Amino acid sequence: MARASRVQEIEVAPEADRLEGFPHPRETRQLFGHVAAERELAAALGSGRIHHAWLIAGPEGIGKATLAYRFAAYALAEPEARGFVSVSLELPENTQALRMVRAMSHPGLLVIRRPWDPKNKRFATNIPVDEVRKLRAFLAHTAGGTTGSGSSIERVVIVDQADELNVSSANALLKSLEEPPPRTLFLLITSQPGRLLPTIRSRCRTLTLAPLAPQDLRAAAEQALAAADVQSPAEDADWPRLIHLARGSVRRLLALATTDGLELAQRVFSIFELLPKVDWAAAHAFGEELSNAANEQRFETFFDLLLDMSARLARAAATGEGDPQEIALARRLIPEGRLASWAELWETVVREKAETLALNLDRKNLILETLSRLEGASRR
Repeated sequence: MARASRVQEIEVAPEADRLEGFPHPRETRQLFGHVAAERELAAALGSGRIHHAWLIAGPEGIGKATLAYRFAAYALAEPEARGFVSVSLELPENTQALRMVRAMSHPGLLVIRRPWDPKNKRFATNIPVDEVRKLRAFLAHTAGGTTGSGSSIERVVIVDQADELNVSSANALLKSLEEPPPRTLFLLITSQPGRLLPTIRSRCRTLTLAPLAPQDLRAAAEQALAAADVQSPAEDADWPRLIHLARGSVRRLLALATTDGLELAQRVFSIFELLPKVDWAAAHAFGEELSNAANEQRFETFFDLLLDMSARLARAAATGEGDPQEIALARRLIPEGRLASWAELWETVVREKAETLALNLDRKNLILETLSRLEGASRR
């Protein structure tokens, strides 16, 4: 008797540069708010004298990766698919290069990013040198018949995010940037360009993207919500608050919209408003809630909001500008001469959060320790 064939299930690895529950930026159909950047890239390619390396910089979640993948598909596409006037990176949906880039199957595309560890079920804390060493084999061959003979670009390398390179991987990348092979384009995405080696920055042409304006931000968020089959905020009154909290970032708005972000924002404000006192009973209960693995995105959103609030109060204390409530709160919590220690607290919390995630430490303890630091910093 013949054996029944076994169907093997293939587990799709998570991607470090993708917000859980939403399509990857390379799958985004329309890019909002960066018309000038698209025009600059399209014109540079059309000129036939394009710089070999571009540093696409700007705050997290504003469309840098979406722009990079759109440009990769545009550069690898048949010249006739681009049209005669290079004013945008728009391609017909049936363009082969566009479909292959979205599927990550184009032999002329290499993406370097933090890898997923299937054994420990987490991402690497940085981009290791082994990921950059993949360049050696990739740059040794041409894209062959996948790119039209009239195309000026055969290979595109996307590094997302470049500020996550460690020292060894950054130096390995630098070698390729210093002696780039012909018909090769490097696109480095970064939210913190200051963390990159100066020698890497000096070999790139920088294209800085600004946070999205409210109208573009809402349009981009609604597109992503629809693509993920996630319901948009029911109340129109919620949109202005979400847009205010998102600070021009689509990624942050999506995280807020899907994690009860408005409730978390109110909780964060209440924590600061109560300082230098802390409701420790509520803090323990809340810490227990967010330490649950099922609440990972809420944990991220909470810390994002808490760090953002801390930074805004420091800015208000330094400049006297901002929301009136926050200015009053900053004057009470950050006495004259204590601004530096408040900034140091922010850096400490950022570092401890990164260590907690990297080493899989107790998240509840991190929340309680952070509140304890805020309590100490806000006492006169």
